[in-house]
Amino acid sequence: MAFTLATWNINSVRLREALVARLMVDEAPDVLCLQECKSPVEKMPLEAFAALGYRHVVARGQKGYNGVAILSKIPMQEVGAEDFAALGHARHVAAKLENGVTVHNFYVPAGGDVPDRDVNEKFGQKLDYLTEMRDYFRADRPQKAILVGDLNIAPREDDVWNHKQLLKIVSHTQIEVDLLADVQDSGAWVDVTRQDIPHGLLYSWWSYRAADWAGADKGRRLDHIWATSDIAASGHSSRVLRDARGWEQPSDHAPVFASFDL
Repeated sequence: MAFTLATWNINSVRLREALVARLMVDEAPDVLCLQECKSPVEKMPLEAFAALGYRHVVARGQKGYNGVAILSKIPMQEVGAEDFAALGHARHVAAKLENGVTVHNFYVPAGGDVPDRDVNEKFGQKLDYLTEMRDYFRADRPQKAILVGDLNIAPREDDVWNHKQLLKIVSHTQIEVDLLADVQDSGAWVDVTRQDIPHGLLYSWWSYRAADWAGADKGRRLDHIWATSDIAASGHSSRVLRDARGWEQPSDHAPVFASFDL
């Protein structure tokens, strides 16, 4: 079964319902994973999305913060939702598609502004969250699985606009990059985006603080699509829908896509 998957930090699914609908109509991914929905599940505009063909939903919500949802044209069933680091946050949900592929949707904590857990509790929470993700996949090594989401880390030098200037900026510090690599190794995950686009600057997030975000182009690749090594070779057609960052009242993230032939 061939299908296309997209991941997008929407930064409020209710505020940006029209943007989600636009993506569903214009791009029509078979599976759409959203993060930072900022809504209880019962208040998400799921009926409107169902009318566009996305009748299958697995989600965890939270009033005003966090929240993850998998919206699918393909039948699926929920298979888990972990509370890593015991934060009490809606940051993970997993579903199994009818073809047997498990999709994990993650929203990793951003980590605050100071990369020092002794003075910044949020940074410590991020490190603990990643550590528990690593241990989770080590304990139960995934197969036939895809991991997507806003992982809030740009791991490679060409995943940020200036490697040297961002080395001490949260999302690109060495401790975060190393921990993300440990998570990737724990599940034998393959970075499908970089498998398809191995070279060159590539971003999925541009700060709201930059008025001329497109001109300055000071972005970071915080949003990822991984697949376990047993199915990674079936992934292709990866892309970032950069134009969505310029839509009216946009999220500061752009959707990331990949297709799979399984």
